[in-house]
Amino acid sequence: MKKIFLSAVAIVAIAFATNTTVRAQSTEKTKMVGGAAMYPSKDIVDNAVNSKDHTTLVAAVKAAGLVETLKGAGPFTVFAPTNSAFDKLPQGTVDNLVKPENKATLTKILTYHVVAGNMDSKAIAAAIKAGNGKAELTTVEGGKLWASMDGKKLVLKDAKGGMSTVTIADVNQKNGVIHVIDTVLMPN
Repeated sequence: MKKIFLSAVAIVAIAFATNTTVRAQSTEKTKMVGGAAMYPSKDIVDNAVNSKDHTTLVAAVKAAGLVETLKGAGPFTVFAPTNSAFDKLPQGTVDNLVKPENKATLTKILTYHVVAGNMDSKAIAAAIKAGNGKAELTTVEGGKLWASMDGKKLVLKDAKGGMSTVTIADVNQKNGVIHVIDTVLMPN
């Protein structure tokens, strides 16, 4: 009888611990991206791998060897292009970029989508206001992006004059923030 009681207590303890973990995660303020909840307690990579809209970006990050960097302490502001953003590139571009011999170019493009620091939409809006309608952001790659508003939409202009719109802002991560964008940004 004592063994049965101890087994029952152990089962209840395991169930409680499991339920507490699930409950703790479910009380986090999440945003849905690509059909998956993005948890502020997880890092950029651990969240991104769950988004069905970012499989191309995740594959590119892996091919460029940037996984450990984006799992680091940061903080990072990542402008994350969706699969459909990559689909806008000329046919064969992505397949070519993920080849080992093109790792430097791929890394340059991906790090152009990252700004050091934690810039949520309020911080970007404040920078735009301070810049009289335009904010210049320096990317980890070393290039510049320009942020502005188009009505209520946050838009980014890249070094080649291309434009991208933030479609989901302020996806908080434990090591920064992600802003989902609809077009791949291109450095010089």
